[in-house]
Amino acid sequence: MLPNKHRIVISEFIDDEAATLLNQAYAVTLDPGLVDDRPRLLARLADADALIVRNRTLVDAGLLAAAPRLKVVGRLGVGLDNIDLPACQARDIAVFPATGANAQAVAEYVIAATLILLRGGYGETKAVSAGLWPRTALGKGREAAGKTLGIVGFGGIGQLTARLARGLGLSVVAYDPLQDAGAPAYRALSVAPVGLDELLAMSDVISLHLPLNADTRSLFDAARLERIKPGAILINTARGGIVDEAALARLLRDGRLAGAALDVFADEPLPPGSPLADVPNLLLTPHIAGLTVESNSRVSLMVARRVDDALRALGAPRGS
Repeated sequence: MLPNKHRIVISEFIDDEAATLLNQAYAVTLDPGLVDDRPRLLARLADADALIVRNRTLVDAGLLAAAPRLKVVGRLGVGLDNIDLPACQARDIAVFPATGANAQAVAEYVIAATLILLRGGYGETKAVSAGLWPRTALGKGREAAGKTLGIVGFGGIGQLTARLARGLGLSVVAYDPLQDAGAPAYRALSVAPVGLDELLAMSDVISLHLPLNADTRSLFDAARLERIKPGAILINTARGGIVDEAALARLLRDGRLAGAALDVFADEPLPPGSPLADVPNLLLTPHIAGLTVESNSRVSLMVARRVDDALRALGAPRGS
């Protein structure tokens, strides 16, 4: 036991360099298995001053009640829908997300998914290696240049996505209810601000970059998905609760939409019987758009340093 050190619990994976930084000054419990063992996590938090999580650890009233000393929560990512912010505020618990640290990774994911879904044919390695030659069937892909990308949510990640897309020759429009149409970012990136329905009607590719909250939950329900331009592509790297998965699957099966890429889901992992199983022209990845070797290092170090600064400010002894 190290009673004169602040205690930190890390319930999901973190980069080694960040873990080493924290271990030098604090009593750290690093156990990624805690995210799947709630009773053991709550027990570990009994004397914890700080908690570091990713998106799967639910920081709710029950967890906070089990952590009477908790003063700091570090979020290895940017979404905060797994953290009860009002409850943390009521307890004067500081919450530190890794704002901006994974933006490049997410933006590159969106561009890669755009190219794959527009072009098609990238899943035919097995057929070609077996001697088949589906050249005619697969030679009808589309180019990105000259298409329109619609970005829903024009914050930091949306803006970086726009910058990369413009380099490929895509025109970019964006909708963001929190930004005035005269916001400098639109002009700086040659992006046209439009209404949501206008964006859906004119975009060949739609990319979602919104937080999950009361205003955005089920924003892309069946009715709104029906308004998307026929033959368009939808990419969601934001949060799964924004999109009606069953309605999206139906539109893909009907050929109404040409493709979709989902990195996030209403339930993670996908439950048995998910409507997204075996849907054509659908790319599914396990919430990894923001995860690369480089981004994990940036995210982990940013959060570790912010947690370190916050614990220093508490004024308790840091050394042994």
